[in-house]
Amino acid sequence: KGKCPEDGWDESTIELFLHELAIMDSNNFLGNCGVGEREGRVVSGLVARRHYRLIHGIGRSGDISAVQPKAAGSSLLNKLTNSVVLDVIKLAGVRTVTSCFVVPMATGMSLTLCFLTLRHKRPKAKYIIWPRIDQKSCFKSMITAGFEPVVIENVLEGDELRTDLEAVEGKIKALGAENILCVHSTTSCFAPRVPDRLEELAVICANYDIPHIVNNAYGVQSSKCMHLIQQGARVGRIDAFVQSLDKNFMVPVGGAIIAGFNEPFIQEISKMYPGRASASPSLDVLITLLSLGTSGYKKLLKERKEMFLYLSSELKKLADNHNERLLDTPHNPISLAMSLKNLDETNDAAVTQLGSMLFTRQVSGARVVPCGAVQTVNNYTFKGFMSHANDYPCAYLNAASAIGIKKQDVDVFLKRLDKCLKTFKKEAKQEKSINDTNAATEQLED
Repeated sequence: KGKCPEDGWDESTIELFLHELAIMDSNNFLGNCGVGEREGRVVSGLVARRHYRLIHGIGRSGDISAVQPKAAGSSLLNKLTNSVVLDVIKLAGVRTVTSCFVVPMATGMSLTLCFLTLRHKRPKAKYIIWPRIDQKSCFKSMITAGFEPVVIENVLEGDELRTDLEAVEGKIKALGAENILCVHSTTSCFAPRVPDRLEELAVICANYDIPHIVNNAYGVQSSKCMHLIQQGARVGRIDAFVQSLDKNFMVPVGGAIIAGFNEPFIQEISKMYPGRASASPSLDVLITLLSLGTSGYKKLLKERKEMFLYLSSELKKLADNHNERLLDTPHNPISLAMSLKNLDETNDAAVTQLGSMLFTRQVSGARVVPCGAVQTVNNYTFKGFMSHANDYPCAYLNAASAIGIKKQDVDVFLKRLDKCLKTFKKEAKQEKSINDTNAATEQLED
């Protein structure tokens, strides 16, 4: 039926299924005689077994979605994977999505492919409207495609950084709609930035007849992010949304899903991909979804939400204990931020030092963001880089509740963070004591 099974399959069933697909490829035929330049020959048995002897990859030289006659099994694998992934995207909240395909490139290059496809539809366009998010790959995706990003600074509402809709519309009017390739928005992001106002942006795009591409990098795991995409498509215009395989389905890095509501346009993007492609990302995600089933994936999504609430409450307690605060970012469903104001005021280098202390204590993924960092990316200088704003009011630390996180991860992180912050407090007290002693000594000498 081309859908993800409700109950996951066991490993032996999945392996049997993959072997059945593999024997449909010509390189695995008994008595096969190959005289071409690409015959699925593999010299290492280890490599052949790692790929279940599905060696031909996917697609043909002119179309990544096309069926390859001498690789019927690999072609079937590709079709099934795209169908199962589409089913899971609907299950995750974007019910009216009509088409998607797995592409063997990570999110940044997949966004580039979308922009290059739009180039043929809008030959005059040279600008991409981009509400700022301090993440290099999505910025470079526009540069690599040959377009000029028009950076829209976010507006501060309470602790949250939100889309400046007036600035977006103002830029469209100033530059002329025909000169704009698309609006490039974001759902999943690091707090205190929150998902873009997708519904309002989608309406603006529909009103001005401008395409809208959404960077949904790790948004499939969030019902809120998926709801924003669904609503945006309902009230306005969303042409494609792109998500990572590794972040949403816990597979190795190297693949993404390009999805949308207009099947011919999604097919157009797939045809823009030059040549054949590796089947590895498709194979990885198909094995994963067959082993989980829809019930298993739903369980992971539910656990992630529960862990977000737990991380939020426990991080708030820790922040209060250290005279800091959990920043109020209710519109961000995945990432949290805790202020480091006291640390920043005590010592300029303390904030970045905290980051290195956590890393050496095997805490990965926590981002420590100091005030005023400057970074140049492709000749564009970002002030306050990593904080998504030129002058965010305080330094802070990020932590995220992403799919697959366990209670043990949260508990160990909080314990190690608490210990690091106590170390800074102890050092500050010792330094104050030394300074007080020195000052008293100077007074006595006077």
